[in-house]
Amino acid sequence: MGIKETSSVPATVPPTVPPTGIQYHQAYAHNYHFIMDNEEVCKTTKPFLVLMVPVAPHDVAARDAIRQTWGKDSKVQGEVVFTLFMLGYSGRADAGQVQEKVKQENLQHHDLIQSDFMDTYLNLTIKTMVIMEWLATRCPTAAYGMKVDSDMFLNIDNLVIMLQKPGIPKKEYLTGMLMWNAPVLRSKNSKWYVPVEMYPRNTYPTYTLGMGYIFSNDLPGKFVEVSKSIKPFNIEDAYIGMCMEKLGLAPTSPPNPSQFKAYITKYNRCEFSKVITYILGSAEELVKYWTDLKKPGQPC
Repeated sequence: MGIKETSSVPATVPPTVPPTGIQYHQAYAHNYHFIMDNEEVCKTTKPFLVLMVPVAPHDVAARDAIRQTWGKDSKVQGEVVFTLFMLGYSGRADAGQVQEKVKQENLQHHDLIQSDFMDTYLNLTIKTMVIMEWLATRCPTAAYGMKVDSDMFLNIDNLVIMLQKPGIPKKEYLTGMLMWNAPVLRSKNSKWYVPVEMYPRNTYPTYTLGMGYIFSNDLPGKFVEVSKSIKPFNIEDAYIGMCMEKLGLAPTSPPNPSQFKAYITKYNRCEFSKVITYILGSAEELVKYWTDLKKPGQPC
């Protein structure tokens, strides 16, 4: 039984509470239900690429900036590309008001998907697995998917061009900025702290950095299935690396690894014309840089 669409209030899922006191819900996607869905988007058109953007319910500015920039066009380099936003349920004091605004926003744009987990940083693995469940059950005909963070500059043209290259696998393919032998952080002061009880190994398997990774669309269903046998922990990109390892697969280095960059020091038009990803500081930066990059008649 897959995730069902429902208009009910969020289900109560018993949390796992390790001795360290970290509260974490089970990441297995079937524990959750969609309370908002746009499953029809893949029924009439077969997309080449679906961009799935995890974003907080209240962060309208990030969604609007993406709608104005790399999420604007549904046809890129001759291919059909969809951009959808994945939300959990707001835990803020004004959650009711936030939820009503989210409903109105979806009526306008028809690009929001919401599930009944609490939308917190600690629950990013849940959010990612629900993304995978949605792709597997709602959009199985897509060729590729991408999980891309809402604070990213994404050069969508360069990404599609990369995926169109001869020799890019159509099955069992995961790529992005690869992380090898990354240590597990045990300091409780770290944003990326993981207690031994949740993940006993000292290093993670090879994984793709969570800012933006691309995968052939046969993988989401396999991730959801194999997650039944993998204890969840709160580092979502490393968790996907664990799923790959358990499946006997490994991420692939992109054709040009230099196109996947993390943090930017300063904007450079020529540089941005060549990359696929960059992490930005704000929605305003995204609109500003994108507008400049798309100016006609400019060098680079």
